[in-house]
Amino acid sequence: MKLFLPNSSTRATGLLALALVAFCSVTLARDLNQDEALRLRQQGVILPLEQVLHKAMERYPDAKLLEAELEEKHDVYIYEVELLTAEGVARELHFEAATGNLIKDKED
Repeated sequence: MKLFLPNSSTRATGLLALALVAFCSVTLARDLNQDEALRLRQQGVILPLEQVLHKAMERYPDAKLLEAELEEKHDVYIYEVELLTAEGVARELHFEAATGNLIKDKED
């Protein structure tokens, strides 16, 4: 019976392949900076953040805003809004930035 023990080169290649599989399986999202967001807003590609925040606050009255950011996922611009509800529950809401449609609302 032969025992296969990988050499360091084979081990490194295997680890690299494993890392690539893990990296590619993660949903890739890119955070946009304020200059990119301003340009998209001026071009009419996305809604103003204030309009989306208003929708989020209508959904959860008396909530506190924790964080808001603009991301690009699969060529779609998404506003990600994190709120702390009046009941003390953290919520993560995703809105399509072009339309303001709610895509996701989950407890964070």
